Amino acid sequence: MTLALWIALGSALGGSARFMLADLSMRMGPQAFPWDTLAVNTLGSLLIGVVAALSATGGRFVVSSRWRQFWMTGVCGGFTTFSIFSVQSLALLQTNLWLGLLNLLATATLCLLAVWVGWHWGSRLDRTTTEVNG
Repeated sequence: MTLALWIALGSALGGSARFMLADLSMRMGPQAFPWDTLAVNTLGSLLIGVVAALSATGGRFVVSSRWRQFWMTGVCGGFTTFSIFSVQSLALLQTNLWLGLLNLLATATLCLLAVWVGWHWGSRLDRTTTEVNG
């Protein structure tokens, strides 16, 4: 299978997971703040941090470019919602400046923190697995 098809498959899986989370959020009732988008972007950042650390050159799970792109570009790219985030942030900024600014700050802070935590978890898992198997 070509790399583009692997990425498309990962995107379909990530996008489906994103849809299920948004659907669950909508069933809980209308919300003034896009909590589901914030959660997805934070979880996606955490996941991409773990995958990046574990599959980096010299990492415990060095995988082919195809698998790395499947997870990072496909699944994580399909799951996270920065295009939706951008539209929601603009709408919030136009209707409620403080909620809009909160959304921008919370998303940037939590996603950066999540990718950092994910990287460190992945690095720790990499060392633990190497020590056990080494």
